[in-house]
Amino acid sequence: MAASEEHSPSGAGGATVDAGLADPGPRRRGRRPGGADTRAQLLAAARVEFADRGYDGATVRVIAERAGVDPAMVNHWFGGKESLFTAALDLPVDPGAILADVVPGDPEHLGERIVARFLEIWDTTGGAPLAAVLQSVAGHDAAAGMLREFVSRVLVGKVVSTVAPDRPELRAGLCGSQVFGLAIIRYVLKVEPLASADHATVIGAVAPNLQRYLTGPLP
Repeated sequence: MAASEEHSPSGAGGATVDAGLADPGPRRRGRRPGGADTRAQLLAAARVEFADRGYDGATVRVIAERAGVDPAMVNHWFGGKESLFTAALDLPVDPGAILADVVPGDPEHLGERIVARFLEIWDTTGGAPLAAVLQSVAGHDAAAGMLREFVSRVLVGKVVSTVAPDRPELRAGLCGSQVFGLAIIRYVLKVEPLASADHATVIGAVAPNLQRYLTGPLP
């Protein structure tokens, strides 16, 4: 769902991942026509670039060129590359805010903080945006690639790197399997009784295994 230029900038939102992956075309010369939806153009261009080049390879400059706007518009609408990437995925999360919430504190209770924070986010939105993303990933290679980048580069990998005693990439993948596996069972497949279990029950069951992936010994 595209926002008009009169709306305030936002770090998350936009169309679902598998929509708008078509190339938005070459950069236009001169002023953009009145009423052009800069935010939507940036999201469409970002989906192409992130799908083609991955998170590390995509640049703000090239994304802006695809959208036909000045690179400063990325900061104006999204605050930077990381927030634009999250918005292009249409995940209802703010990676910076999550990192600030879960990383401080006892490393041995990080798993509990992660599960609690994600449950809070997902339940607040009813799980619908997350379910839409996960369902699109199943049938769309570009969307799957973007979600992999999100797990390894933008969010999970950053959390793991703060505490991992060794093998951070493997730990990030294992943590991603736990967190997004929980999301699929609870919000997409809606398997009971996990789908309607209270947060304390889910945290108590899932957090110890997540904590082992974060800081415990691996085989």
